[in-house]
Amino acid sequence: MSRRARPIPHTAERAAFPLGGIGTGTVSIGARGELRDWELENLPDKGRANPRTFFAIHAAPEDGTAVTRVLEARVTGRRDWDAGYSFDDLAGLPRLDAATMHGEYPVVDVDFADAVLPVEVSLHAFTPLVPLDADASGIPAAVLRYRVTNPGWVPVAVTVVGSVSHTAGRGTPGPDAPWGMRATQSVRWREEGDVRGLDFGIDLPEDDPGYGTLSLTTGDRSTTVKPQWVTSYWPDGARLFWDDLTADGRLDPEPRLTLEDRPRGLFAERDADPDAPALTEEEMLAKLPRVRTGSLGIVHTLASGESRDFEFVLSWSFPNRRRGWFGHIILDDPRGDEIVRNRYASLWPDAWAAGAHLHASLPELESATDAFVDALYGGTLDPVIADAVGANIAAVRSTTCFVLESPTPELGDGPVFAAWEGSFDHGGSCEGTCTHVWSYAQTVAWLFPSLERSARRAEYLLETDDAGAQRFRGNRLFGSPAWYIGPAVDGQLGTFLRLHREWRFSGDDDFLRELWPAAVRTLEYAAREWDRDGDGLLDGELHNTYDIEFHGIDPLANGMYLAALRAGARMAAHLGDEARARSWGARADHVAAAIDGVLWNGSYYRQVIEEVDAHRYQYGDGVLSDQLLGQFHAFLGGLGHILPPAHVDAALAAIVEHNHREDLSAHESTQRVYAVNDEGGLLLASWPEGGRPAIPFVYSDEVWTGVEHQVAATLLFAGRTEDALRVESTLRARYDGVHRNPWNEIECGNHYARSLASWALLLAASGAQWDAPTRTLSFAPAPAPASGSAPASGSASGEGAGREAFRSLFTTGTGWGRVEIDDRGLVLHLEGGALDLAELRLDDAVIARGVRLRAGESHVAAIP
Repeated sequence: MSRRARPIPHTAERAAFPLGGIGTGTVSIGARGELRDWELENLPDKGRANPRTFFAIHAAPEDGTAVTRVLEARVTGRRDWDAGYSFDDLAGLPRLDAATMHGEYPVVDVDFADAVLPVEVSLHAFTPLVPLDADASGIPAAVLRYRVTNPGWVPVAVTVVGSVSHTAGRGTPGPDAPWGMRATQSVRWREEGDVRGLDFGIDLPEDDPGYGTLSLTTGDRSTTVKPQWVTSYWPDGARLFWDDLTADGRLDPEPRLTLEDRPRGLFAERDADPDAPALTEEEMLAKLPRVRTGSLGIVHTLASGESRDFEFVLSWSFPNRRRGWFGHIILDDPRGDEIVRNRYASLWPDAWAAGAHLHASLPELESATDAFVDALYGGTLDPVIADAVGANIAAVRSTTCFVLESPTPELGDGPVFAAWEGSFDHGGSCEGTCTHVWSYAQTVAWLFPSLERSARRAEYLLETDDAGAQRFRGNRLFGSPAWYIGPAVDGQLGTFLRLHREWRFSGDDDFLRELWPAAVRTLEYAAREWDRDGDGLLDGELHNTYDIEFHGIDPLANGMYLAALRAGARMAAHLGDEARARSWGARADHVAAAIDGVLWNGSYYRQVIEEVDAHRYQYGDGVLSDQLLGQFHAFLGGLGHILPPAHVDAALAAIVEHNHREDLSAHESTQRVYAVNDEGGLLLASWPEGGRPAIPFVYSDEVWTGVEHQVAATLLFAGRTEDALRVESTLRARYDGVHRNPWNEIECGNHYARSLASWALLLAASGAQWDAPTRTLSFAPAPAPASGSAPASGSASGEGAGREAFRSLFTTGTGWGRVEIDDRGLVLHLEGGALDLAELRLDDAVIARGVRLRAGESHVAAIP
């Protein structure tokens, strides 16, 4: 059980650790150990509770008094709901005294404490995550493993039981959807091979958007079960279940599933005839609420000092998405009455199949997951960096992202990745895999690169027109018309840079050649349409990620342009287009000199505009936190400094000095608020020398985590480690579980995609560069904090120490594992996949050639 993560007490009501695979939806574990935020049905649904769903324990010491408790800490927070707690909450059942959560994504541990319970209990939960394997990381299921220890002197008979309800097929209450359900659930006991448990279904066609299945299973043979609770207008089923469990820790099937011949009183039917014959059980079930609940328990007796795992797998399948975004920006969904299939549904046809697969494959999947967690969190990365890198992976498996079986012929067969910008509580936020937001995101590219390649194909093959304009919100994915608004400068150039990233990481020349004609059109479009006076600098009306247009000449657009030209020259040369490579290289030289000559003011890069208030939403002489966004991409893409190192260093210093705030109590903002009171954060812009426009660009007074991660990573790349840690420490302190969820960085919605810029922190801290075309793997760890800052756990320190010891996760396009670096050399431990290296480099020096590794193998390279 991990103890590296910061402990989160059960009173931290915002903490919610999501469980689920890529594109599958999630259910979360709260800080009390409760299951919450059930978001399984292809849409966000924050706050949704699944009725009568919980785990409980019955512990009976030999010759002692049995204790039965819900396996959650006591309820906290609001108690004045308009009708108190509902029947479905079962808030009146006894719970445990306290709980403490420790989360290292994708693994969470919850330690329970109770003065009366005669055993000790903890929960270990996760959904497998295997780098480079999107399918293995996309299982619609979660492992829930309760470890029970008997610290006493006598044996204790223990039952751990999970009760679950199925609520698929929701609809609007009315004649066609009584009780808010369009169909009736079913549940049955099922046993196949080594897997046994509850299998939930629904009487809807399998191609209905509301169709869904659910399973709660175990591989343990010592089980007790109540396949279905009594169904009634009143909470009779809960009362009977609890009495059955507390009596002896064993469950029995109900002899009858209803307890009333006809509803009376409050729920009487207005047209009921008291003289009519009694309804049959089947007729009663058709009239009663449509949700069904079942309970599965595992039973063992623990000897004195013995520990045992009680392991369950919760799995689900909601295979059908409506064919369209149904969002709030793209309003044209002409094929919305059709469905598209989730990728996971082609691998596992229903919840039972997904759960059975996880049971069968659990040893290797858990081993890979644990190796990933140990590599990321168990190395020498500063804990705040590891926390930021790992926690935001949750966004990839949130409702923000989904993976479809190819929904349109232009993309051929196979999985296609698409996403919102984020997730509102009950709907998607800003649809269309928005290019100017997703260009910040790095996590998917380095963990699941095949998904990012599929997204690039959609952007270039579907959303780029013959003139080279690329829609920054994708709609043709669903066979719908292209969105009517044209390109965003940072989005279009960002997509070009991501094409370079995906090609460089995969070495797939066929992929590059397929998309190259469209990519060339987009870069030439930038030169033709956004450089109005032909001087080499972009100065047109430039739409960007702040949802406005910059005028004049600004560093965000031109830095991205410069980085794209450098990347384009390399790709063109690789493809044998030497003329274009020379042309773009020469243009890049000119743009680089012009940026420095026009935009550099001696301290930072500013916007040059004739009259700052001639157009609304500019920033002029302000300090823009995103002014080095192009340099950020260049560092990530192995292009090195594209602007003078001294100027990059000075601009970064200015950003931190002027835009970072330790305390925002006196900050004035009429915009959205993501940091408040005595919290700190990095503002998007400031005007230390005056000159603030009357109406500066929208969001300028806000704090965005994605931009904070981008700036912190660029600081690390530039060697400004203390400043990077300052920015990240302030950010992650806001996400403490009390005020915000540590596994949900918000911007315009939950699990916002820009937060996935945090993966760049790992790349900057390790200096990891994988260049597949040359088969070169390089490392250049960032300098440790200066003396006076505490080194990360395990790092070398003290007089006479050489290079700071460095240990961390690394990924390439074909293999992943751990790297260990000290003053003697470098060791690669390959955890998964394979590596075939022409060169292995450390700090730009070749230290090994011709390295070949398979999973489980290591290579030691000594410094010459």
